[in-house]
Amino acid sequence: MRHNKSGRKLGRKPDHRQHMMRNMVTSFFEYEKITTTVTRAKELRKLVDKMITLGKRGDLHARRQAMQVIRDPKLVAKLFEMIAPRYSSRPGGYTRIIRLVNRQGDNAPMAIIELVEEGFEAADTSDEKVTEEETA
Repeated sequence: MRHNKSGRKLGRKPDHRQHMMRNMVTSFFEYEKITTTVTRAKELRKLVDKMITLGKRGDLHARRQAMQVIRDPKLVAKLFEMIAPRYSSRPGGYTRIIRLVNRQGDNAPMAIIELVEEGFEAADTSDEKVTEEETA
């Protein structure tokens, strides 16, 4: 049984899977949008959200932790100086997955994963309802 075992194997051995995800995160921050399969996009979302959260922290230790995943210093600088400040007021959910048509060769479900661009606005918690008397 597979109880309490999180993450997908993606048909790869652990070291290959780790390198593949690192490469995908690097490409994602380089282009801010990539096309991949739906399952890979769902796994990539976890890592990207962690990297943006590290970027929001902004200290030296967070930068070094990001360098362990993203091996390009220019992209780490881009993450900390350009991407993370965009989401300073957003508590999470930095990416969106948009499903595409299936891939022609093997009919794999494809998706685009991209950064969410619109600003975050906190939900209004007041339950004030406008009655007909107030509008008239």
